[in-house]
Amino acid sequence: MIHPTTEVSLILYAKIAGLAYVISIMLGIFSVNYVESSLVVRGNDIATVANIMANEQLFRVGIVSEIMMYVLVVLLSWSLYVILKTVNKNLALLALICRVGEAIIGAGVVVLSGLIPLLLLNDETVFDSEQLPALVGLFLDVRSAGLDIVLIFIGVGGSIFCYLFYKSSYVPKIWAAWGIFTYLSMLIISLLSIILAGFPETIKMVFFAPGGLFELLFGFWLIFKGVNTQDKV
Repeated sequence: MIHPTTEVSLILYAKIAGLAYVISIMLGIFSVNYVESSLVVRGNDIATVANIMANEQLFRVGIVSEIMMYVLVVLLSWSLYVILKTVNKNLALLALICRVGEAIIGAGVVVLSGLIPLLLLNDETVFDSEQLPALVGLFLDVRSAGLDIVLIFIGVGGSIFCYLFYKSSYVPKIWAAWGIFTYLSMLIISLLSIILAGFPETIKMVFFAPGGLFELLFGFWLIFKGVNTQDKV
């Protein structure tokens, strides 16, 4: 049995992790499915530039939502580490490092690659009207490539966290098994996306959508059900 004080602490951290899961997923959905999908036209840099210039404030809000999302990833990972270090401290630390790496790469590459087009479009530049859309498109492509790297770190860290949940009795094993499957899928698909040129975006979405659904539902589970602290492992 877990000490009563520790039990209360674990329940609190579970709720923090749950909130971080839910809010970060909602921010991600807003950024990708609302902002990016409405402004970025794949294969048409000129149309993308026109959309960003006409909806600059929306594009900026999307970037801020991504920054907040990566901050929440750190909070989420720290909370999961505190819970799961009671199962295996070394593996929990490895998962924490991977997820923090996700946040660092996400903020340093993905978010920054979104800010650079804004600087190009708003600053006086030596680039002519033909070069500018191509440059903006290039940085947005870098942003997409950065997301593949981010998803590799998510896949490794998330799989380890879910493995530790599976070993423990904190949550039903079906949750942990679903998490392991979906995070490993993210890892494999992201690696294939880097290895294979022109990897179809539709295949990515088929495998990544269940991952987002898992994080959203699992987050609600942690908020309302918490973790089972009656049996430690």
